[in-house]
Amino acid sequence: MSDLNVKGMKLADGVVETIVSIAVKDVEGVAAVGTSAPSGLLSAFQQKADTSGVVATSEDGNDLHIAIHVDVYYGYKLPKIAQDIREAVADALETQVGVKADSVDVYIDGLRFNQE
Repeated sequence: MSDLNVKGMKLADGVVETIVSIAVKDVEGVAAVGTSAPSGLLSAFQQKADTSGVVATSEDGNDLHIAIHVDVYYGYKLPKIAQDIREAVADALETQVGVKADSVDVYIDGLRFNQE
């Protein structure tokens, strides 16, 4: 993806995705953003958030659309997790970027049975 232009502001590649990824990881019940989370020693030294499960697009520089792929822990109510993710993303974008997402689509790609 190239730079993202939203509401007259140019954001470098990955900025919105990083903000969204960090916000989603803080939602209770979310095991990982994306289809496979880094594990072991690699994750301990990783300084940048993994944004592979987040796609941000803007049409005509006005509408911001977010798609998020997550794995969740078994036992949580899926509609509640999806709603909590939407709220966390909306709050993070409003606070840090000053824009509202026109849509936040949540895709639950998998279940994890062990909480670490």
